[in-house]
Amino acid sequence: MSSSRVFSCQMYGAQRSGAGTIRRIRLENFMCHSSLEIELGEWVNFITGQNGSGKSAILTALCIAFGCRARETQRASKLKEFIKTGCSYATVQVDIKNEGVDSFKPEIFGDTIIIERRISDTTSSTVLKDRQGRKVASRKEDLRELVEHFNIDVENPCVIMSQDKSREFLHSGNDRDKFKFFFKATLLQQVDELLQSIIKQLKDACALVDELEKLIRPAQLELSELQEKIENIKRVEQISQEVQLLRKKLAWSLVYDEDKRLQEQAKNIETLKKRIPTCQAKIDSTLDKLEKLLERLSKKKVQVASLVEKTSEVKRKKDELWDALCSARKEKLELEEEHRRGTKQIHKMRNDVRRLEEQARDIQDKHIRNTQAEESEIEEQIKELEYAVDNVQSLLSSLKDEENTLSEQISAEMDAMKKINDELLEVSLILGRFSFCLYFEMATWSLHSCAVPMCTCEMFEYICKVYPSMINYYERKQREVHHQICELRLHQTNKVTAFGGDGVLRLLREIERHHKAFSMPPIGPIGAHVTLVNGDTWAPAVERAIGKMLNAFIVTNSEDACALRKCAREARYNFFPIVIQRFSRPRLIIPNHSLPQTSHPTTLSVLHSDNPTIYNVLVDVCKAERQVLVKDYNMGRAVAFDQRIPNMLEVFTLDGFKMFSRGSVQTVLPINKNLKIGRLRGSFGDQVKEFESHVSNIQQDIDQRKSRKRELEKKVQDFNRKLDNKKKRRLDVEREFMAKRMKLQDMQKSHAVDASLLPESTTNELLQEISDGKMVIKKKEALLEALKDRINEAEEKARTLKLSFEDLGESTKGEVEAFQKAEEELTEIEKEIHNAEANKLHYENIMNNKVLPQIKEAEAKYLELEKDRKESYKKASVICPESDIEALGDRDETTTEQLDAKLKRLNQRLMHESQQYSESIDDLRMLHQEKERRILRELHTYKAFRERLDACQKALDLRWKKFQRNASLLRRELTWQFNGHLGKKGISGHINVSYEEKTLSVEVKMPQDASSTIIRDTRGLSGGERSFSTLCFALALHDMTEAPFRAMDEFDVFMVRFEFSLGCVCYPLGIEDAVSRKISLDTLVEFALAQGSQWIFITPHDISNVKNGERIKKQQMAAPRL
Repeated sequence: MSSSRVFSCQMYGAQRSGAGTIRRIRLENFMCHSSLEIELGEWVNFITGQNGSGKSAILTALCIAFGCRARETQRASKLKEFIKTGCSYATVQVDIKNEGVDSFKPEIFGDTIIIERRISDTTSSTVLKDRQGRKVASRKEDLRELVEHFNIDVENPCVIMSQDKSREFLHSGNDRDKFKFFFKATLLQQVDELLQSIIKQLKDACALVDELEKLIRPAQLELSELQEKIENIKRVEQISQEVQLLRKKLAWSLVYDEDKRLQEQAKNIETLKKRIPTCQAKIDSTLDKLEKLLERLSKKKVQVASLVEKTSEVKRKKDELWDALCSARKEKLELEEEHRRGTKQIHKMRNDVRRLEEQARDIQDKHIRNTQAEESEIEEQIKELEYAVDNVQSLLSSLKDEENTLSEQISAEMDAMKKINDELLEVSLILGRFSFCLYFEMATWSLHSCAVPMCTCEMFEYICKVYPSMINYYERKQREVHHQICELRLHQTNKVTAFGGDGVLRLLREIERHHKAFSMPPIGPIGAHVTLVNGDTWAPAVERAIGKMLNAFIVTNSEDACALRKCAREARYNFFPIVIQRFSRPRLIIPNHSLPQTSHPTTLSVLHSDNPTIYNVLVDVCKAERQVLVKDYNMGRAVAFDQRIPNMLEVFTLDGFKMFSRGSVQTVLPINKNLKIGRLRGSFGDQVKEFESHVSNIQQDIDQRKSRKRELEKKVQDFNRKLDNKKKRRLDVEREFMAKRMKLQDMQKSHAVDASLLPESTTNELLQEISDGKMVIKKKEALLEALKDRINEAEEKARTLKLSFEDLGESTKGEVEAFQKAEEELTEIEKEIHNAEANKLHYENIMNNKVLPQIKEAEAKYLELEKDRKESYKKASVICPESDIEALGDRDETTTEQLDAKLKRLNQRLMHESQQYSESIDDLRMLHQEKERRILRELHTYKAFRERLDACQKALDLRWKKFQRNASLLRRELTWQFNGHLGKKGISGHINVSYEEKTLSVEVKMPQDASSTIIRDTRGLSGGERSFSTLCFALALHDMTEAPFRAMDEFDVFMVRFEFSLGCVCYPLGIEDAVSRKISLDTLVEFALAQGSQWIFITPHDISNVKNGERIKKQQMAAPRL
């Protein structure tokens, strides 16, 4: 039977969970009840009724239900006497609340436990049922476990107080009876009985050991006689002893030598094994670092992609400004060139005027000197030079035409190559990082370069450099697709590998091998236990939504989670989620109003699983019932941001986008390129065929691009060679043409001057030319002034555009620097990932190639030494037990070789000495050793018994001191509680408890204004005072015990003075008794509400003066039948 625990905390009611309280009592054919059902409240319950209505049967039924014997109820001597007259059986059924943190096996019983005890004429049985009435247990041990868990002790008068106990407690004037009541209520009686029982058992055990020690004395006498006989041949015996001793030492010396070698080897193994955690810790830290770096890499890629979009827009604006600036600069340069040409022309015209004036003065002199012969010779030379100039000019024109034709061909090829380059850049931006980074480099060059764009040939060569990188990308893509095909074929063989590869297979084998370490087998991976409903249409969106959880395993508690992590470490498969979920939890039922109100499917609606635990994980962990699936991006934005659908958490599209809104913030996450899709499809064969077709197409693209590459390289070489030849030829012809033309112009001018030297008519013409030249110079100077104004305007425009260009450059400098910094960080992260992988491989190689082989070799050597040691131990044990050597004390430093030599010498001496005696020394020695060994073994056994008894006696003494200390503390606490309750009415008192005399007396001191007399017995008080003081004593005892419910029958028997007539009519109460009863009753109710347990008060009296409340329930029993 369970025991009530003693406690002193009065705040229990504020923290009560309600577990263990009684909800309902049903009686059938029990005592005077044919069928009775009573519903009880969780706090205070009053049950009233006339005498004979069966109120006390309720408490008797509680005692019987919780396993009490019939005699202990003081109502019957046998259980069958509780069966109602004329019936064959009786049933008692008690419903117990089982909720809160103190509930008893809630996963089995639920929120209500039903105790049903059925009594017949011959037998009785007790059954524990759950809330649905299903049978759960029927053993007495199960009932005992229940009452011990809820701390229900129906034999404790502070838990259930029957009529007889109430009268015995309240009306007894015997101090010993009061002490017995206190001793039992505080469990001191139970502890005292246990200690007394232990004392008796210890005394009996000591007497038995003394008797055994006496029985061994005759054997000790026989051993003494044998020792005296051996003393007569002392010399031989001494030598024999030394020989035997040396044999033992020699035999065990070999064993100890083996032990030393084993210890040294064990230390060596321990030293080597200490390296394993260090290596493993470094490997684990490297793996954690690698995982973080991969996460940073994915985030950085997304950041770089967003920066590319921004830099592209900035590049476009900057190009527009640069084009406008170049145009303004070009216009300015053209105007300045035109101004320089005008200035040069004016200067030349002025020189011409001066020259003409000089010619007019010198014309007569030159005309006289020229002769007819010289003029003819000059004209002939001029004709020859004009013919040569015409030939060279014709050749130069043809060379320029050929060069222009070749440039047009290069431009046409360049346009075609530029289109191909744009296509490759677009493909690479989508499929590969290499061309993605190449595009960044071109964008960065465009933003930072202020030079004129590349020429045709340079751009052509640039594309030829890019083209091989694109081909390498396609080859790499082909290898990736081949790897995916291999994975799909592996998934087709075993679907589980799709959710962790070979690592998950190793993990499952480890789980099977260590299945005893789990309370319930883990479930996983989750992806292997779910299927798609209605085909594979929504597979990409579902994997985008719960992709990581498909690799997860589910366990039922944290201990199983630790065991699973241990198995994962042994299987070298660590990166997978572990979810803790109770397997006994039923499948969740989600009401329709809690689901997203939309026609689109949810992740939970397109998945199917027969396991309710997996279904619960999808709901609790993944929130799959709130994830909506749509077909495309536009529809996803409409559903996520425009429609405001209630209960919707996230939206996923078939093309991989994730959308959600948190308050006013709308978020769209891009496609996760690293996400594996296709694992939930029903058939992997179609995917294998699709990827094989994709491999074939990639191979064709690679072949075509390789062929095109060779053609481009050949064309580049031909174009460059032809263009170089044409340029060299054109330059040579241009130089020859310029030389001949200058020579011709000089001769023509000289001849014209000579030919124009005529008489006065020629001079007049020169003067006219001089006048005309001066007029033209004036006009040109006016034009130069206008041109200068235009130059100033063009310069101002160029300055404005330059400032705008520089402002744009400064404004975008942060974005460009951010882009460059992101690129550098991306490169640094990749470098760190490479270093982390190298470190991981390095430590794994050390672990596998150095540490583990050394440990294995050392363990093999240890096993070999251990085998040798066992053989030596076996041989030494045949000679003597090790205890004989240990009994000799500390071993000396003599080596095995020294012992062997000494033993040989003593054997020779023993053989020589034993020939002088008729008796065999070995026989005497063996007989002595046998008797001595037997006696020592028995003495050792008795000594162990004595030590255990001494330890038990010490423990008993310690517990007896603790018992006395607790008893003293309980005595003080009883006085404090009693005095505290009395103080509410200004009364003080004291309770004297004598554990030696086993008495308990009560002293009450009334207030000073009434009386200063100390009353040492409650019978000396008035009715009201006695009622209140007795109540305070009862409440003090209740304060010191703990139970989920309390029950008192005729609890107010001490509150009034009354007598019964033969007709069972109660005389009216006096005014003093009514007031005292009301005060006591209010105090009791107030204490019951504050104390926190469930209280059941049974009384035949009127309780109308008890205030009604939501925590107080009153019930009236039906009147008894006559």
